[in-house]
Amino acid sequence: MSEELRNKNIFEQARSYAYEYMDGIEEMDVFPSERSLANMTVFDEILSKESVPAKDVIEQLHKFGSPATIAQTGGRYFGFVNGGAAPVSLGVKWLSDVWDQCGGLYLTSPINAKLETVCENWLKDLFKLPEETVAGFVSGTSMANLCGLSAARFHLLKNLDWDINENGLNGAPEIRIVAHDQVHASVKKTLTMLGYGKKSIEWVASDNQGRIILEELPKLDNSCLVLLQAGNANTGSFDNFDQVCDLANEVGAWVHIDGAFGLWAAASKSLSHLTKGIEKASSWAVDGHKTLNTPYDSGVILCKHRDALVSSLQATGEYIIYSGQRDPLLYTPELSKRSRAIELWATMKYLGRNGIDELVTTFHLRAKQLEQGLSEIGYEIINDVVFNQVLVSSDNDQKTKRIIEYIQKSGECWLGGSTWEGKTAIRVSICSWMTTKNDIKRTVELFKTAEMMVSKTIYQ
Repeated sequence: MSEELRNKNIFEQARSYAYEYMDGIEEMDVFPSERSLANMTVFDEILSKESVPAKDVIEQLHKFGSPATIAQTGGRYFGFVNGGAAPVSLGVKWLSDVWDQCGGLYLTSPINAKLETVCENWLKDLFKLPEETVAGFVSGTSMANLCGLSAARFHLLKNLDWDINENGLNGAPEIRIVAHDQVHASVKKTLTMLGYGKKSIEWVASDNQGRIILEELPKLDNSCLVLLQAGNANTGSFDNFDQVCDLANEVGAWVHIDGAFGLWAAASKSLSHLTKGIEKASSWAVDGHKTLNTPYDSGVILCKHRDALVSSLQATGEYIIYSGQRDPLLYTPELSKRSRAIELWATMKYLGRNGIDELVTTFHLRAKQLEQGLSEIGYEIINDVVFNQVLVSSDNDQKTKRIIEYIQKSGECWLGGSTWEGKTAIRVSICSWMTTKNDIKRTVELFKTAEMMVSKTIYQ
């Protein structure tokens, strides 16, 4: 194996295939064809007894694996808020993959620890968060939510004179969890993982855009964990952070904001009004691999109560050697972890403040372009397009479902279905730097064709 490490032909082969994939991304099926999916059976084999040449391994993966990928780094993948991948971040990821740094401690990767500190400061500045805020770099917002809610649990129980690290949950005072009915699935999952079921939640009604109704908020106290979101997964809407946080802070409650893709609106001059008051919260979860277009995986937990975050994620062991520098594992559940901050740093440095503003703002502009185009050809736009999400429907549920199927099978673009207020909807997420005005025009034309073809089959 040591000889193959010195054999640069392996890496040249991989680079050649990567370039081939990049060059063809706009022409490949956005979702794999039936043939490409069927060809994956080539991987159904017994593990060979003898070693297989590295070039054969890479060749097989490219030949049968590349066509079976989702073209999310292209301009017409609108299914989930998966983002794209900025070229500079991919280049840096290639380099850092060769470094293969374990990012848990300063002693296992000084460069990762340093860049985590830099990214922490840049994110605080971009989002205008309190100076005492600390950041943990995790796999995504699901894990960031877990960290934030874990810190909240530690802090709120401490308010009630209970040390969860010493006493555990058995016999602990009750924490009141307040959330509106549009809270994201990852938050519900996180609460379950922390021992809080659906019946533990005080549900608050939301309006027709998925925003918490302030007047429905119960009276808060210092045992309350209030869950808000920046960017509803369907409508892209933003909660009223300013007023809810004021009410929470008066009594010592904890507010956590799930801002997976929407928190980045704070970095856009024209959209920052959507995030008014976020600095008053206690913790925030956000992804780099969504709106910022870093490669997977890249999530961040931001928390203004360092002691609560570190204490809730504590790790001890005779072999763990802490330094006088930043030790990243203090801020994440993982001990061994990928050095995610490297490509996050590269993306932010490359774009700069103005570039991040332009990136985020352009997603909104393309969403508004799609809204206008679809409205002009007769589709109903269900949501107020305030950010990057467009929620669409046709004449009835049956027709809408058939249109979704037609578009998904077209290979031209890919988007998902959803349900909003009992109505079947088409959910379009604009989140790739590759998406151009022409991509939106092509998508509108595809919707037009889908409407015509589905109408023929339904009404014949």
